[in-house]
Amino acid sequence: MKNNIKAEMKQIPNRGYHKCFGCGPANPSGLKMKFFTDEASVFSPVTVPDHLVGWDNLVHGGVLSTILDEIMSWSAIYLFKKLILTKSMTIDFIKPVFQGMELKAEGNVFEKRSNKEAVMQGRIYNAEGVLCTKSKGTFALLNPKVARKLKLFSAEALKDFEPILKA
Repeated sequence: MKNNIKAEMKQIPNRGYHKCFGCGPANPSGLKMKFFTDEASVFSPVTVPDHLVGWDNLVHGGVLSTILDEIMSWSAIYLFKKLILTKSMTIDFIKPVFQGMELKAEGNVFEKRSNKEAVMQGRIYNAEGVLCTKSKGTFALLNPKVARKLKLFSAEALKDFEPILKA
């Protein structure tokens, strides 16, 4: 990969007990995505394991969609210091993505519509830096008090997000 994301950027904290398919360190079948920031965007190096392919060695479109949802979600969480829920997303599959190659996912703000809603954009680049997949998503922005009231997150999960929300 052209840029060494891990060496050049700040890592966003992600505690290890949860089992999210995209970012959960404790999910043995998941992507185990880690997130880094330059304070304007959020990045994640990703290598898709072979059990998540579609035909032959092509990465399944649903897995690419998950990567984009994760990168846009973590971008919204980090950049707005709010919890989020995905409301909608659109995806354009531009180039094939192959299993085993290191990818770079990137997410940032497209438009902040209000204090309660934002449109984020996500992109996946291959090892040569070629854009392969892109997306836009609309996200509900929630403060922890509202999330707690709606019982969307456990007390443990809310505690895990505190270092990000207060940064």
